[in-house]
Amino acid sequence: MTSEPYVTFPDVEQLVVDLIKDRTELAGAIVDVQPPSGFDGSQRAVLVSRAGGAWAEDPRLDNPLVDLEAYGPDKAAAHAVALVARALLLQLRGVGYGAATVLDVVEEDGPRWLPDYRHATANRYVSTTRLTIRPG
Repeated sequence: MTSEPYVTFPDVEQLVVDLIKDRTELAGAIVDVQPPSGFDGSQRAVLVSRAGGAWAEDPRLDNPLVDLEAYGPDKAAAHAVALVARALLLQLRGVGYGAATVLDVVEEDGPRWLPDYRHATANRYVSTTRLTIRPG
């Protein structure tokens, strides 16, 4: 029995955070995989979470679904943050991250208003995007 080479994919949550957090379009916004201490949902923020997806064995690709939760001090501000984060995520096609490459980015569900009942003052939009990633 021959063994296949071990395939390691990057942490897609950290990949997205690292590739969009320092963009000037999101200056002043929190971009992370979890909210900081004291977060009440009214700050400008983008929280990134892997929401599923699957590994495609034959071409050795990861196809993660990524949720972006965009927050702001009011509904309009949260929507503006969501639209910027969406645009930045869609620009990741062809970008390298370590030895991996983002081959494709497809929006599965655009920004939608979704109240966050954990935080009474929260204004939140959520979107879901599928990435296709080839490991190094």
